[in-house]
Amino acid sequence: MPNYDNDPEMKRVMQKFHDYTTQRFQEYDERLHEKRQVCKDTCDNEIQKIILKDKIEKELTEKFSSLHTDIQSDAIPTCICEKSLADKVEKGCLRCGSILGAAMPEVASIGATALYTLCQWQTKAIAAATKYALAEGAAQGAIAGIQEGKLVAIKLLEKLGVQQFWTGMSSEILKMNHYNEVANLTDVIYTPKLKVCSEANYDIFENICQQFDIKIGVYTAEGKNAVLPKDAVPKVLNEIVSNADTTAKAVAEAKSTSVAADIAQQQTAVINATYSSWQIAIIASVIAIVVIVLIMVIIYLTLRYRRKKKMKKKLQYIKLLEE
Repeated sequence: MPNYDNDPEMKRVMQKFHDYTTQRFQEYDERLHEKRQVCKDTCDNEIQKIILKDKIEKELTEKFSSLHTDIQSDAIPTCICEKSLADKVEKGCLRCGSILGAAMPEVASIGATALYTLCQWQTKAIAAATKYALAEGAAQGAIAGIQEGKLVAIKLLEKLGVQQFWTGMSSEILKMNHYNEVANLTDVIYTPKLKVCSEANYDIFENICQQFDIKIGVYTAEGKNAVLPKDAVPKVLNEIVSNADTTAKAVAEAKSTSVAADIAQQQTAVINATYSSWQIAIIASVIAIVVIVLIMVIIYLTLRYRRKKKMKKKLQYIKLLEE
């Protein structure tokens, strides 16, 4: 069995524990003594107040009896520590009015700062909305322009009769990323044409193949050679792309302007509505604080006037008693 009595480490731990416990008990005794002293002082003060009150009431009652006046005892102030409801309300209104009155310049400053910040936000928000509207309009305008350019190219190729050799022409062109890819369709158009025309009878050749060559400029109207197909077809396709580009730009510009105007109008309406609601809230808050301060000041002044009037009457009674 270990012997801890002679163990230096254990002795040091026990001594430390003893010192700590002793210190805590001393602190507890000091706090307890302070609390008892505070309670004793409070009780003594209350007892002195009660004794003083009884003494004053007794003396005043005796003086009233000797003077035979019709003064009610409740008209004499007994103790200034006993406050009526009106006194408490007056004090509360004075305190709140003072605090809010002192804060009025700050409230006005905060309100002005908030309104200025709100105006700055509105300006920046409208600028951002306008920028977004222009970007969105340009994007949608570009899409609409490309689509319209494809449709124009299809119509012009149909006038030439390309669909008679290339049956999937419309769907293939609509799948393209851009209508300017039509300029690269020379082989796609003329190779099927050569195959169809080489196998066609005289009527088909004369009514379809020969008319197509005349339209694209390979032959003249009299049937004479004019330009080689490898030169005529790219030229016609470039003209088609040029016409499609002109129409596409006009459609893109119109679409871009229309979309940008609609988006800007919608976003501006939302921003203005938000601005108006925040502005009304800020102004209403400032007005509400001002009204509350005014009401509290009015209540305070009214109660203060009544209290002064009552105290003046009581002082007259006391002066009468002293005489």
